Amino acid sequence: MATLTFWGAAQQVTGSCHLLETSHGRLLLDCGMFQGEPATEQLNHRSFPFDPRAIDAVVLSHAHLDHSGLLPKLAAEGFSGPVYLTGPSYDLVELMLKDAAFLEMKDTVWENKRLERAGKPLVEPLYTLEDVERLLGQRQALDYEQPTEVLPGVTLRFRQAGHILGAAFVELTVNEGKHPRTLVFSGDLGNRFSPLMQDPQAPPHADMLLLESTYGDRDHRSLNDTLEEFRSILAAAHAKGGNVLIPSFAVGRAQDLIYWLGKFHREGALPQHNVFLDSPMAITATAIYLRHRKHFNHDDAEFDRAIAQGWRAWLPQLTYSETTEDSMALNRVDGGAIIIAGSGMCTGGRIRHHLKYNLWKKDTHVVIAGFQPNGTLGRKLVDGAKRVTILGSEIAVKAHIHTLGGFSAHAGQTQLLQWAKAFPGAKPALHLVHGEPEAMQTLQQRFAETDWQANIAAPGQTVKL
Repeated sequence: MATLTFWGAAQQVTGSCHLLETSHGRLLLDCGMFQGEPATEQLNHRSFPFDPRAIDAVVLSHAHLDHSGLLPKLAAEGFSGPVYLTGPSYDLVELMLKDAAFLEMKDTVWENKRLERAGKPLVEPLYTLEDVERLLGQRQALDYEQPTEVLPGVTLRFRQAGHILGAAFVELTVNEGKHPRTLVFSGDLGNRFSPLMQDPQAPPHADMLLLESTYGDRDHRSLNDTLEEFRSILAAAHAKGGNVLIPSFAVGRAQDLIYWLGKFHREGALPQHNVFLDSPMAITATAIYLRHRKHFNHDDAEFDRAIAQGWRAWLPQLTYSETTEDSMALNRVDGGAIIIAGSGMCTGGRIRHHLKYNLWKKDTHVVIAGFQPNGTLGRKLVDGAKRVTILGSEIAVKAHIHTLGGFSAHAGQTQLLQWAKAFPGAKPALHLVHGEPEAMQTLQQRFAETDWQANIAAPGQTVKL
């Protein structure tokens, strides 16, 4: 009988990794990086709880690092099978993994300098660019809805998840024993109010469901209220002459922000004359989005016409800050600009420099537009920290900090419940993954109210399909 073991994103948000074992092979659903507090990120350096050489294939739900980030490590330690993913994810995962390898090497160099001065043993990077290149050669792109046998007796279908470009929920039909069994893994389900992505497809019949629960304890603020607050923030910043800093994920969030700022421009509600996208990764991701725009939600005809000419045709104020010199030049912008920069959790990237130069100014506005895990700088700002340490300097927080929950790329609680309840036929066995314990417990209770018992997956727990 086929079994499933939860090895990541079990009672935590990141590190998505689930092992399906049948009599004919072993398959991983995602192989993601742990992100957040230092103790959590240290989990990336531990040995895999399975032999990478014995894994026959990987099915990747989407390109975000908490789902894909340990794939190069898996390949470096002996995995040589195919990685199945959608066409857009094929492009995005290359961008994200190469960037992760570059940052890993850079951080290792700095850490080893510190260790060497202290006379301590040096450390090795989690993986190298060579490991990434090896892994990228194992990608196999599939279309949505394209049935593919990924192990003997195991058929895969990707279905639209609506989270970011290329994101899919996974349908696996396992023909083992007397009757076939169907497993559905939600991956990350999208917010139905995304301006660019299509809505998640209705789920098919299933015998088992792995459901994400990132926002299992709450709904997002309404989109209309979020947009109205965003307009107000931009107007207030313009009136005071301050900069607007927006920490942003390079893939998904940055493109949504460009869309909404372009919308404001057309409404006459964008007073700023300069919008800087200060992230090489986000700039490349934005080009990838343009290449795959056939996957967009096409409800906005004006946007469709403009985007065919490029992003600047939609948002004329947009400037790409590609080089380090371009980014440093923004430190001399005293006010009146919108700066979108990574990382989305403020844990790395160019946003830290902009926060260092602007966070202590009373006329600065910082817009937090995404989920901030415990332990991150972004979470500290959201929680009202008065002083933070950035790049070795203690910085007073005098800026206005705003949280815009309506821009999340994840489904909120009500959307998760509605999607799960759309499964036809008998309710599948339900396992909650990819969430903090409080969110999972709340969602578990909501399902219990409808006589549907949900298991909160535990690390290392094995269940029968």
